Amino acid sequence: MNTIAPLHNVRTTMLDMAYEAHGQAEGEVVILLHGFPYDPRGYDEIAPVLAERGYRVLVPYLRGYGPTRFINAEVMRSGQQAALAKDLLDFMDALAIPQATLVGYDWGGRAACIVAALWPNRVRALVTGDGYNIQDIAQSIKPRAPITEHRLWYQYYFHTQRGVDGLTANRRELCELLWALWSPSWVKGPSLYGKTASSFDNPDFVEVVIHSYRHRFMYAPGDPALEEIEQALVQPPPISAPSISLCGADDGVGPASVEDEDLGCFSGFYRRRILAGVGHNIPQEAPQATLEAILELLDST
Repeated sequence: MNTIAPLHNVRTTMLDMAYEAHGQAEGEVVILLHGFPYDPRGYDEIAPVLAERGYRVLVPYLRGYGPTRFINAEVMRSGQQAALAKDLLDFMDALAIPQATLVGYDWGGRAACIVAALWPNRVRALVTGDGYNIQDIAQSIKPRAPITEHRLWYQYYFHTQRGVDGLTANRRELCELLWALWSPSWVKGPSLYGKTASSFDNPDFVEVVIHSYRHRFMYAPGDPALEEIEQALVQPPPISAPSISLCGADDGVGPASVEDEDLGCFSGFYRRRILAGVGHNIPQEAPQATLEAILELLDST
């Protein structure tokens, strides 16, 4: 099952945010959030099943992706973690959603984790790809193990003008390479990439992506309007919402470690599952495992 729902738009404080909606308007809300370099197609085998079970399922395009657009031409095209979280909170406010179950990985997981940590009353439950996704930016200047530095080559590439020019000229080819490197065991990946690639043609994609990877290493200033949120993350806040972390054993960015380094970041119900043969694009590579985690939390909380 991979039915694509009709496209909707909602005006937030910064964005005309495009999103796909499944299910009935009165259903309990589940929000599914994609990462970089992905889009809502990652949830095509998950959203319709949740809708059939009576949930209202919303799948937004993040800032810089697909049909989502900035309202003001002068607004900073920030990709920092506070911007992603504020967009999610604004999205919920604009649609008058008091509380939702959040599901996300990569950038989307970061937004979900921050909202769960700072606005716990807005989150019923959380399924997060690769655990606690809130960045400890102050620690980013410390060198990591050489193998980790090797995996982060694309981030350092984006720190340079060459990287800006390369992403601008070769965004589809570069993102396709990342799909392959990050999900080396995913047989279906190459055939599905074309369904997502057009989302990177957004006019703000390059600027948002470049800022995201520069800000997290303190090579670019953040949006002053978001500084209060960033300051609230300096001492990483715990997440109290019932949570399940799904980690890809074959993740080409950061393979799941044997020891759960995020255990202390969750103060409520928390489980971690390592998915064999799964890379970075968790919901699209492992839709059944993702769906089971969502339903487990919805059925038990």
